[in-house]
Amino acid sequence: MINFNYNTMKSLIKKIISKKLINRYHEFWAVSANYIYGFPSKELIVIGVTGTNGKTTTCNLIHQILSAGNNKVGLMTTANFKIADKEWINDTHMTMQGRTKLQKMLRDMVKAGCKYVVIETSSEGIMQSRNWGINYDVAVFTNLTPEHIEAHGSFENYKKAKGQLFASLSKFPKKKINGKEIAKAIIVNLDDSNWEYFYNFSADEKYGYGIEFNRQLANTKLVLAGGINLQANGSSYIIQNIDFKTKLLGKFNVYNALAGICVGLHFGLSLNQCQNALAQVSGVPGRMEVIDEGQNFAVMVDYAHDPVAFGILFDTIKMFPKNRVIHVFGSAGGVRDHAKRPKLGKLSAQNADISILTDEDSYDEPTEKILNEIAVGAIEGGKTDKVDLIKEPDRRLAIKKACLMAQEGDLVLITGKGTEQSIKSNNKIMPWDDRLVAREVLKEVLNR
Repeated sequence: MINFNYNTMKSLIKKIISKKLINRYHEFWAVSANYIYGFPSKELIVIGVTGTNGKTTTCNLIHQILSAGNNKVGLMTTANFKIADKEWINDTHMTMQGRTKLQKMLRDMVKAGCKYVVIETSSEGIMQSRNWGINYDVAVFTNLTPEHIEAHGSFENYKKAKGQLFASLSKFPKKKINGKEIAKAIIVNLDDSNWEYFYNFSADEKYGYGIEFNRQLANTKLVLAGGINLQANGSSYIIQNIDFKTKLLGKFNVYNALAGICVGLHFGLSLNQCQNALAQVSGVPGRMEVIDEGQNFAVMVDYAHDPVAFGILFDTIKMFPKNRVIHVFGSAGGVRDHAKRPKLGKLSAQNADISILTDEDSYDEPTEKILNEIAVGAIEGGKTDKVDLIKEPDRRLAIKKACLMAQEGDLVLITGKGTEQSIKSNNKIMPWDDRLVAREVLKEVLNR
């Protein structure tokens, strides 16, 4: 257990030191890390994935597809890391790693013989120059919704920060890997309203994917899915007369798979190879992950922590056979987006039978204050305090209460943290994993 007051210290530093100087500090460490580790991205084919939602799953699907071509592939996401055959959970609480660790991992991937690396590239990471010196070959855009606005100042700034990934493609020379020149490529979700902004950056090749898009784009390779069938045990769809079947749930995962297919096609894999690779995917850690200890109700852990992700998740679980939904969730404290709290409460109230509000990285902000702000939206959405709206600041107790309430056929839904390996509250950092805690609690409940 470590005492900390990170956000207070960060706010103080920002008041004392100019933004320009802080940016120079970030750049200094980024430049230094590149020189220390010898600019390893020059020796790898680098795929960057950015957007608001779906980045982690998309990165994992790209990894699966590229690995199907008998390649060694590196992976860095919010949920997990992979270097060739080695995989482990991301325990850093960061989507994009700090400059030194990021460059070291890239160098380790080179040493392990990786040909490709897939990097989940966040707007905050870009803002702090963690991407400095990384020669990206492919930039993938998933979608864009208002999130992290307080950190960026506006939605436009948020969009521009992500745009820097795409702008970087033309700032670096094309690589030669094993004597073959690597074409720079842009891959965008054509069903997102912001697609043109990202599409219009310069690249050698451009790909667009979607479900609803029905136009032609000059000099663009389109990967469009039709015949979509979403079921409780997976999904199926058709691309260019080839039937795809996956165990991944929901329409959003069709989009994630389409992005991965575009990457596969760009690097010479066939649609049939992509089809076979995706059929092998059973899921991504902490993303709609089912926890089963033999109980007669379902327990699911998911990373959803913003209104759009909540909406997607609730739409997806509608297809599950279930009785009641008992939802355990909170909202991050500190400098995080405060405006979303009542929205999250309202969405939970409208879609879950019981809403249990709890801690989710409150940092140095009072947990009760956060829960009260969420409760405003939950009450507006139809919940009644202490009846079907429960506040339990202790996250373990909240999960236990949900499991004790659950009856046969119910679904306990635990959202907000996914695979995160710590919880940051009351100026302390404590080891944590929603999946592990859920298993421990279930064993307690079942052995009463």
